[in-house]
Amino acid sequence: MTHVEPRDRALQALYEADQRGGSPLDAEEMTGKAGRLIEGVAEHLETIDAAIAAKSERWRPERMPIIDRAVLRIGVYELLFEPGTPAPVVMAEAARLASSFSTEKSAPFINGVLGAIAADR
Repeated sequence: MTHVEPRDRALQALYEADQRGGSPLDAEEMTGKAGRLIEGVAEHLETIDAAIAAKSERWRPERMPIIDRAVLRIGVYELLFEPGTPAPVVMAEAARLASSFSTEKSAPFINGVLGAIAADR
C-alpha cells in the first residue's frame, strides 16, 4: 500500500467537497493530521477566505481554480491556526501540492499569497 501524505488526503477531500458544493466535513471521515486540517479549514473557512482575498490581488477565492483554493485554504489554516508549523514548511508543502496537482503558474501564486499572510502573523 502506498503512503499518502496527510496534506494530500486533506487536499483531495477539500477539493471533492468544494466541487460538489458541500461542506468539507461531508468528506470521508479522516483521522490524524488530515482530519485536523479538514476540520480546521471547515471551522475557520470564513476567516481563511477573508485572509486569502486580502492578499491575492485581483483574485477572489470563489474565482480561483478549486484545486488552488483548496491548497491555499490548507496553507492559510496552518499559518493562522497551527503556529507550531513553521511558515517555510507550510509554504514548501503548498508549493509541492500546487506543483503536483495544478498548473505551473499556481505554485508561485500560492507562495506569494501565503508569504504575504505569513509576513503578517
